[in-house]
Amino acid sequence: MQIDIILEPDLSPAEVAEIAVAAENYGFRTLWHSNYHQNPDAFVALAPAAMATSRIRLGILAVSPYEMQPLKIGNALLTLNEISNGRAVVAIGGGGSLMSAIGIEQNPTKLRMVRGVREAVEISKAVVSGEPSRGYPGEVFKVARPFHHKWKSAPTAKVFTCSTGDKMLEMAGRVADGTQMSDVTPEKIDHHMAALRKGLAEREIPLEDFRVGNFWAWHIKEDIEKSMYEARRELVFRAELLPPKYDMVPYVTEEERALVIEKWANFAKAFWTRSGVIEDVPEDIVNRLVAACSSAGDLSAVDEQIERFKVFEKAGLTELSIRLFDDPMEGLKLVAENVLPHFEKFEG
Repeated sequence: MQIDIILEPDLSPAEVAEIAVAAENYGFRTLWHSNYHQNPDAFVALAPAAMATSRIRLGILAVSPYEMQPLKIGNALLTLNEISNGRAVVAIGGGGSLMSAIGIEQNPTKLRMVRGVREAVEISKAVVSGEPSRGYPGEVFKVARPFHHKWKSAPTAKVFTCSTGDKMLEMAGRVADGTQMSDVTPEKIDHHMAALRKGLAEREIPLEDFRVGNFWAWHIKEDIEKSMYEARRELVFRAELLPPKYDMVPYVTEEERALVIEKWANFAKAFWTRSGVIEDVPEDIVNRLVAACSSAGDLSAVDEQIERFKVFEKAGLTELSIRLFDDPMEGLKLVAENVLPHFEKFEG
């Protein structure tokens, strides 16, 4: 298993490039730029990083075809891939902050989300292949005109999905080059891998190097108070707490789960006020959720986290995508020195 890095989306392109150079020198596999509605365009923001590096993969996640037409996803990916000489990757998912910002209801059934993401992957892969196409007569997304991106010269870009649910994982296994799961805990990874393997077994043409990643929130710092503040602030976005499922069990009891759902707005408030204070929820519950859904604490917590990460490796992950938050260069150094030596270094 190799290690990826996911950055906050509010960094300048120059800052992203500086971190990309350091990440490449350390031996990380991929540097991912998050795609949000009020931050720098992720494809454009990675261009300076592409020109400043030579080995590290450069990725954008998550991009939704309901906010960016798949033909344009493919075109943007191919452009970045040419700049980076064949190192670009995109992870396409169903939802996204831009959808909410422009008022699109994130209803998977109504949007035919599994089908839509599949079609987006197929269109994007057709674009980045550089081969001529007569178009794409999809049920959700269409390309009515023939296209042929003759200017493709670099090794072919990769098209992943962002998949965590069973049906999305099965679809990823059938059609994508790889997938990124989100916040799947070590205790639950085997279930998700079973769904992915079901899709891989149904693939028409087997893929030798299908990549499997998992977004993982990293808050460990030398100062435990800073770590726990950051972890509490960001906890509302961990998948175990997100609607409509609000999983959380077995990390809390059913009664505690009901309380968290009732007070969910207070978790959100801890983020948008930047206070990190989750009101009206016992600290013990908050701490258990932080411990289950992320890596937090001071440097004494690292060894335990390495053992958790080895569970991911044993389950079949090819990379763990560590999400950094505050002080990303400091976080990058800490992960490089304390996590990377336990896993495979990426040599390009």
